[in-house]
Amino acid sequence: MFQGGTMRQFCYLYLVLSWFFFIPNTYELQAAQTQALLQLRVHLEYPSSLQIWEYYQGDLCMLSPSANLSIKCEDDEVTELKITGEKSLKPPRFNGYAVPNHTLSMNFSIDSFFITLTELTTLRVLSLVSLGIWGPLPDKIHHFTLLQVLDLSFNFLFGAIPPKISTTVTLHTLTLDDNYFNTTMPDSFDSLSNLNILSMKSNGLKGSFPSSLGKIKTLEVISLSHNELSGDLPGLSSLTGLHVLDLRENHLESELPLLPKSVVTVLLSNNSFSGEIPKQFQELDQLQHLDLSLNFLSKTPPSALFSLPEISYLNLASNVLSGTLPDKLNCGSKLGFVDISRNKLSGGLPSCLANTSDSRVVRYAGNCLSVDSQNQHRGSYCKESTSGWKSFKTWEVAVVMTIIVVLVLVLLFSSVFLWKKYHSRKTTGQDNSSIAVPSEILANARFISQTVKLGTQTIPTCRQFSIEELKEATKNFDLSTYIGQGSMGKMYKGKLENGSYVAIRSLALSKKCSIQTLRAKLDLLSKLHHPNLVSLLGHCIDGGGQDDSNSHKLHLVYEYVPNGNYHAHLSEFSVGKALKWSDRLAILIGVAKAVHFLHTGVIPGCFSNLLKTKNVLLDEYRIPKLSDYGMSIITEEIEKFETELQRNCSSFFYCSLRTKADDDVYNFGFILFESLVGPIACDRGETFFLNEKASFGSQDGRRKIVDPIVLTTCSQESLSIAISITTKCISPESSFRPSFEDVLWNLQTSLRLEFLRFETKRGNKIDIHILYQETKLTSIYYIRRRTTLAFRWNPRSGGGEEGAELRVGNAIAAPPATPLSHRHYALTAIRIRELELKA
Repeated sequence: MFQGGTMRQFCYLYLVLSWFFFIPNTYELQAAQTQALLQLRVHLEYPSSLQIWEYYQGDLCMLSPSANLSIKCEDDEVTELKITGEKSLKPPRFNGYAVPNHTLSMNFSIDSFFITLTELTTLRVLSLVSLGIWGPLPDKIHHFTLLQVLDLSFNFLFGAIPPKISTTVTLHTLTLDDNYFNTTMPDSFDSLSNLNILSMKSNGLKGSFPSSLGKIKTLEVISLSHNELSGDLPGLSSLTGLHVLDLRENHLESELPLLPKSVVTVLLSNNSFSGEIPKQFQELDQLQHLDLSLNFLSKTPPSALFSLPEISYLNLASNVLSGTLPDKLNCGSKLGFVDISRNKLSGGLPSCLANTSDSRVVRYAGNCLSVDSQNQHRGSYCKESTSGWKSFKTWEVAVVMTIIVVLVLVLLFSSVFLWKKYHSRKTTGQDNSSIAVPSEILANARFISQTVKLGTQTIPTCRQFSIEELKEATKNFDLSTYIGQGSMGKMYKGKLENGSYVAIRSLALSKKCSIQTLRAKLDLLSKLHHPNLVSLLGHCIDGGGQDDSNSHKLHLVYEYVPNGNYHAHLSEFSVGKALKWSDRLAILIGVAKAVHFLHTGVIPGCFSNLLKTKNVLLDEYRIPKLSDYGMSIITEEIEKFETELQRNCSSFFYCSLRTKADDDVYNFGFILFESLVGPIACDRGETFFLNEKASFGSQDGRRKIVDPIVLTTCSQESLSIAISITTKCISPESSFRPSFEDVLWNLQTSLRLEFLRFETKRGNKIDIHILYQETKLTSIYYIRRRTTLAFRWNPRSGGGEEGAELRVGNAIAAPPATPLSHRHYALTAIRIRELELKA
């Protein structure tokens, strides 16, 4: 008895202690996922289906499900999220940009939306329908490793279906209906071994039917109707569980394939299928609905089709079926609709089709049947054999194709002759040098997606300063205005007439430089606008406007960024206090956003961006701004570029002139490395990383190599993510390096872990949640108490909106670097400068 009582007391004590110690961790996870859900509401621009969240103070998992919203949770983590909006109507035209009253606004960023969405790491069911989501579906969809159901129907997703979606092996339902996907389907679906339902109808999918679908034994539904698929349809008899095959309104043009006996519904109308209806269709005992209309099927249809035990709908209209149906044709007891109209059938109409009751509808007009009807052709119309029809069609097509080929050749030779004649006249009085960026691209291409989204579609061309203006701004380039030697050229600080400060880069031009080409390239550079890029304000070409001069100099005028470079702030001997880990992460995220923009937000992409910590400048609020970007665009015009660059690079890995995106990733990896270990990385170069790489693998090794300031201000989880992405970026094999999208996602995850660590460190009395809110331009940190979410801007003396500070309780955040502009959304990052918490 005593031993039994002691055992019971011990078990009770164990349960109490377990509950006590694990409750905080449960709250951490729930808090993080609650923050992600609230962020999603902001991204989706406050849809009416989420209005209930506005004043709800309880656990979101406890909300009762409705027709438009359902959230299910397990162990305080979201496992199911279903949101249905009211943006189901399609506009007459969609060209890849926001459409008022149909899509989310120009301020919506699908990358930011999915970065937030992937915070819900335990999602098994995700349904986001009719919400006006627009943009290309991000590749990061594969981060949902537990996802079983994905439904993104009735949105405005376009471009390609990400190939990595096939790595979500737990997926059993994939629905992307009524979007604007307009490329070929990935042929790697066979890795989705659990897939039951695949539905992508009403898109613009092109190319052939993916043969890999025939390898997924679990498939029950294939719905790809209303697309532009073409070519052959492979045999699907191996899909023994297939119930529905819907390929209506495509351009498939093979013979009909063999089908599994399990199939219930087959809809293949409005394609270009030819040949006979396979005899094997007579064995489809489960078939209920068969629609083969509007094709080129020939010969007599199998009579057993009409008597299948489960058949209720049979549509064979608008083909070239011929021959005679048997007089004693049997019709199945469930057959309620038959359409054999607009074919070449002859003879009598079988009695089971002629003697119809109210329970069966039969249509047979447009044939040569001997029935008392005015809607039949003469017998001669149907005497043409199928082979004769095919021969006629083949001959007709051959003639038409020959005529088209002859006309094309005539037009081609005429165009070449006229072009040569015109070009020979035009080049007599013009510069022979070719412009690297065609004027058509400069005029018409979607250069900067961010700028277009801000509503500033009309961007002025690069301002041309006079040399007199720059001499006055720099006191004739006096030594007192000299800042230093950059990666390219000398840098000066100048003050313009309006009182604004600028940074001026002076470069010598190549003797082969074409001024016309150079100005076109500078005009392109001036269009690159992003809050994490140092803006190019204008230029000055000193030495006249004639080409082939030996005395030209180029002066590039940039915005002045006053707070030094990132490299200097990493040192413990910097003027201000050395940056702690969360500050470094915020800066790295800003730089990653800038480079991601240069790669994907510009046509053509801008690579080889001279990434290093000395080229990352910080403004007065420590907002990072990347300088020296895009110089590869004008390198051909700059004299002795390579030797000058090599002389000014402090380490090998910054000196590589590459043109691929993954090489910017490589150089960014060393910015990450320097952020982890301090300025010593820049001084010692690539060899230092290779020698010390193994030290990252253990706690003792990390204490040896990682900057002590980082170690004392970071969580191990955050540090591990940063180390992992750093080593991937600096992988010798470019194929192993991540995309900037993945880099950005990992860095933001690392920063969120830091915020959660800060939250739990404060204890239970006062909980401060810092919500990292992604926007299109940059980052905004929201501060929230557990009980209230109140924001108010308190103007400082004489500051107005620009000099305001954000107060939430006793929490204080620094003001934005630029005035708030709701019209253009010119918000910059609000950096948390200080948190003063009082009991």
